[in-house]
Amino acid sequence: MNPANPVKKTPPNDLGMLLRHWRDRRGVSQLDLSFNAGVSQRHISFIESGRSVPSRQMLLDIAQTLDIPLRERNTLLLAAGYAPMYSDGAWNAQEMQSVTKALDRMLRQHEPFPALVMDRYWNVLMTNQSAPRFFNCFIDMAARKGPRNMLHLVFDPQGMRPFVADWETVADSLIQRVYRESVGRVVDDPTRELLAAIRAYPDVQTHVEHDKAAGTGSGAASMPVIPIGFVKDGHVLRYFSMVASVGTPQTVAAQELRIECMFPADDETEARHLAMLDALPQTR
Repeated sequence: MNPANPVKKTPPNDLGMLLRHWRDRRGVSQLDLSFNAGVSQRHISFIESGRSVPSRQMLLDIAQTLDIPLRERNTLLLAAGYAPMYSDGAWNAQEMQSVTKALDRMLRQHEPFPALVMDRYWNVLMTNQSAPRFFNCFIDMAARKGPRNMLHLVFDPQGMRPFVADWETVADSLIQRVYRESVGRVVDDPTRELLAAIRAYPDVQTHVEHDKAAGTGSGAASMPVIPIGFVKDGHVLRYFSMVASVGTPQTVAAQELRIECMFPADDETEARHLAMLDALPQTR
């Protein structure tokens, strides 16, 4: 957010349409929202019809109750005639220094296994040393044009796609993750464009829809995770991921960052992974 920017003017009823949109998305009635937010149902009805504009604090209480992401809370504030509250600066801005330092520490601690930091659209922002070294065991990462996006890297036939075992299961589970891990469960236009782009790659035969996104793959019931396997020298190296996010974000960038750490799913993979990386030239 740049405080010097003027506040945008929007028709009063835009606020009502946005509020109804979020209530519908969350499956919350006016009565339930009024009870949980401490606002009368009559007042919520007036806001949605454009007959009333809530105070800034009341609007923030409603947004908190509906679990609206910070980026979209700014839009809601603008629609009510208020200035945005949550900074929308770059992920590596000065105000993010404490967060980026923590991320760097987490990345280094995860060596010798790959770890990376991504934004809400799966663009890679930071990695530890093991991440590019791992992927370079399969393809020439330097030949790929930036910005680097993990979904495109896995789905692209010129990327990691030829090395992925059980491709249909992996593709299906990754698309489910896009829905499940979207910030605030919001599938916005850029996310839809990303999904359309990866579905345009060959052999992406998935029927996952938005309302099925919370489900799991058919094989998930028999195992704690769905691993992703990479074929190397006739052997399948299987990994699973743990994903972390900032616990109490107060900026848009902080809320939209997430760190993904890859772990070997079995002892054989761990041994082969260590041997594979040990065989590579050391980098500084």
